[in-house]
Amino acid sequence: MYRYRVALIDDHEIVARGFAELFSTIPEIHVAGTVATVTELLETTPHGTRIDLVILDLRLSDGSTVMSNVDRLRARGAAVLAFTGGDDAQLMRAAARAGVLGVVRKSEPAAVLLDAITRAARGETIASTDWAAALDGDPDLADAGLSPREREVLALYAAGAKAPLVASRTALSEATVIDYIRRVRSKYERVGRPANTKIDLYKRALEDGILPVPGRS
Repeated sequence: MYRYRVALIDDHEIVARGFAELFSTIPEIHVAGTVATVTELLETTPHGTRIDLVILDLRLSDGSTVMSNVDRLRARGAAVLAFTGGDDAQLMRAAARAGVLGVVRKSEPAAVLLDAITRAARGETIASTDWAAALDGDPDLADAGLSPREREVLALYAAGAKAPLVASRTALSEATVIDYIRRVRSKYERVGRPANTKIDLYKRALEDGILPVPGRS
């Protein structure tokens, strides 16, 4: 029995066919649809039908924007993983700002795609060198002005440690750690980079170089 419903939005038929074939052998993933536009997916998916993850081509021929597409999909409760065949850093930055879980290249080996999409379906952030490189050059990522102590707490917490463990490693009380996290979220909110969830905090830590991107030296 499958655990996750995943859809692909890509206006290249050969890509859609390959995607469906690739995931036909993975029992935990059900391909809920392969369509050419966000509008088509939303119109053909009944309200109340769950879609856990949408793999979204960043460059669609219908003239839609990355921000609009991601916003519409997230409004329906779907997480989004960006899918790209090019090197357009501007599109990748737009995707990151819109709240995608990460960016994966169409040219990646099948095993890498399967792993990334399966983890994204579970709600994990998919960090990559492409995404990090795009964010490194993003002039719109405003500095949140975190203090060294706030950065230290964020690094531990965003990497997966719970508040009691962060407290133990930093010689702070658990209440103080929670207050630091609250302040970090507030600072990101003030500069237009909200971090309401732990996944959001992980993204901000990657964007600001507080955590290293996995696989990047």
